[in-house]
Amino acid sequence: MPDEACATSPDHGRDGQSVLPDGLVLVSTPIGNLGDLTLRARETLLAADLILCEDTRHTARLLSAIGAKVKLQPLHEHNEDAAIPAVLARLREGRRIALVSDAGVPLISDPGYRLVRAALAEGLPVGAVPGANAAVTALVLSGLPPLPFLVLGFPPPRQTARRAAFGRLRGAERAGLAATLIWYEAPHRLGETLADMAAAFGPRPAAVARELTKRFEEVRRGTLAELAGHYAHNVARGEVTVVVAPAEQEDPEDLDERLRAALAGNSVKDAAALVAVATGLPRKLVYARALALSR
Repeated sequence: MPDEACATSPDHGRDGQSVLPDGLVLVSTPIGNLGDLTLRARETLLAADLILCEDTRHTARLLSAIGAKVKLQPLHEHNEDAAIPAVLARLREGRRIALVSDAGVPLISDPGYRLVRAALAEGLPVGAVPGANAAVTALVLSGLPPLPFLVLGFPPPRQTARRAAFGRLRGAERAGLAATLIWYEAPHRLGETLADMAAAFGPRPAAVARELTKRFEEVRRGTLAELAGHYAHNVARGEVTVVVAPAEQEDPEDLDERLRAALAGNSVKDAAALVAVATGLPRKLVYARALALSR
């Protein structure tokens, strides 16, 4: 990049030193290895007037490691709405407030979204300091297609709701969605979640990434059924991320072959219905193609 571009960047001064963002700053923290805390993240935390965090005890350990003595205030799903007015008042006074999650990039399956929306609605400055992210790290280690990808957070904890969510996702895939899928999951639910995924998505390649950036980091790859079988008998420990390969798109020539065979002994309507069930493709799409072939 040309020197002129660096000199005029909003994140750098003319001497090349980083300039800390003002207002509300979303600061990414390590997902396991403290060495992954960036220099800008450290500087921002040291310079903050207040740090909002999920768990004050967890964040206090991080601050102690970098020698920061900054006031902490909990911000979680149960108190976020109530905390917003006071935080906005401080931002109006020109205070720099850092927002962190327990690990990784704030807001990704963590609180803070409603606060960010409220600050933006008032025209208050909102900045971010990027850093480690478990979903992206697991994706690049999985060996699965990196783009496009879809991060879906945590699956529903109850099996009925979880299976329904996977079913809706399969419906979207049948309508044309083709992306590598990423979830976070609690270790004690991993085995049954993988079994539900195998039932919904079939024998797709997948990967389970565990304890990323930590001493016992592990990435296990295989089909969903193979992974479900492994974790049915081996309890996972630590933070878990699941990556699933995208759906394979139906080959148009294969669709035509299926339809021609079905049309040989069925009406257009019945042939389309049979092939739609067999392929999982939208019935209207299959019917339109069957109608075209019958003519």
